[in-house]
Amino acid sequence: MGKVIIDGNSLTINDVVNVARKGYIVELSEDAILRVKKARELVDKFVENEKVVYGITTGFGKFSEMVISKEETRQLQKNLIMSHSCGVGKPLSEEVVRAVMLLRANALAKGNSGIRLSTLQTLIDMLNKGVHPIIPEKGSLGASGDLAPLSHMVLVLLGEGEAIYRGERLNGRDAMNKAGIQTVELTSKEGLALINGTQIMTAIGALAVYDAKQLMKIADISAALTIEALNGIIDAFDERVHKVRPHLGQIRTASNIRRLCENSQNITRQGEIRVQDAYTLRCIPQIHGASKDAIKYVEEKISIEINSATDNPLIFSDDEFVVSGGNFHGQPIALAMDFLGIALSEIANSSERRIERLVNPQLSGLPAFLAEKGGLNSGFMIAQYTAASLVSENKVLAHPASVDSIPSSANQEDHVSMGTIAARKARDILFNVQNVLAIEMIAASQAIDFNGSEKLGKGTRAAYNKIRENIAYVDKDRILYKDINKSFELISSGDILKEVELCIGELE
Repeated sequence: MGKVIIDGNSLTINDVVNVARKGYIVELSEDAILRVKKARELVDKFVENEKVVYGITTGFGKFSEMVISKEETRQLQKNLIMSHSCGVGKPLSEEVVRAVMLLRANALAKGNSGIRLSTLQTLIDMLNKGVHPIIPEKGSLGASGDLAPLSHMVLVLLGEGEAIYRGERLNGRDAMNKAGIQTVELTSKEGLALINGTQIMTAIGALAVYDAKQLMKIADISAALTIEALNGIIDAFDERVHKVRPHLGQIRTASNIRRLCENSQNITRQGEIRVQDAYTLRCIPQIHGASKDAIKYVEEKISIEINSATDNPLIFSDDEFVVSGGNFHGQPIALAMDFLGIALSEIANSSERRIERLVNPQLSGLPAFLAEKGGLNSGFMIAQYTAASLVSENKVLAHPASVDSIPSSANQEDHVSMGTIAARKARDILFNVQNVLAIEMIAASQAIDFNGSEKLGKGTRAAYNKIRENIAYVDKDRILYKDINKSFELISSGDILKEVELCIGELE
């Protein structure tokens, strides 16, 4: 089994995916261990000397002016976790929970949080042994961190709350006992260190941006299949066109289309059948490329955030300096997640319009709704309805969450990011886009069969063959949701992308 060593500074999005989805083991680096111990020594010193420091010897939020005695610090931390466990809604998936635990451990490993090494190791042990806390997905404002959902994670460390262990939903103490992990009694600063951060929104975002990058390659493959099906004009993808407007995503998309359609006998030149194509064919590099550039920006923000200290106060042990700041504020991720949702929505928008071109005989010259014996058979008529429904849902979901703010904690926290809402919306949009592309792929394959698949290009042939290995030609009406689900699985598993890249090399 693989291993990821965390030090608070060098975690990658691929590491997050490996731990969240592939079960990689997590270990602390030696440097991280030393930093964590050093920061903890400073916290203990402040508590012993009864120095007034936010979150260590005071209450929280509006109660920051209330000084807590050193005898009450343990109760303060436990009360914090219990009172803040207010999440509602469906539990986050186990892969997201694993990503959350990893990101929180990595943030604590920076040595700016003041947690005890033993408490941090307990969190890592839970991750490695598969104790996955039940974390409701709703309830975070995305400033002061993801307080409510992260509190549900910490409940299990205390033997409270609920967790999934080996597929069974158990109360927190039973899950920890079965895994052979000692529960924790929190002490000064630890509760705050565990929940004051952006790890819920960032975990969802890290997995979503990883999947989005793969999905953009799928979008190019799906579009290329439609170009083949509709005898699209290849001139619009000429390298010279894109060099004079050198957006990187645009250049890469045009290159992908040329490579996918290489040696095709279906593609045409301008003037052979028509002078120019509609925008959702001709402007694929510009549309897809802009989304790729947006996703690259989001990836950069996520990569910074997964290696950031996002709690409060922050401890700088070398200077014996503790400062109350605002690194818990989720605005950088909130804006990025809204951007991701918008960028992905546009991919479904253009895909659905290509589906319409495939099924509409006035636009395609193909049988209506790609059906043999139309009238008796409806073909892909309602598949296009489904795509249109998903696209319209995305338009609602793409409304930015980050433009909203509701003051909290008696107006002490008077601007919040709503970043976790933005992340969840981006994840839901991603799912919808995957399904729209799944419909386009099977519709394009159906259209290709009317003209003969032997004329396909090198990359599109690989994609078409993979589809036909799993989904048969629709010669008469059948239950189409099964085909859509199979196509979705080819996309989400990466199988179709892998097949194409084995044939023509890695897409950009």
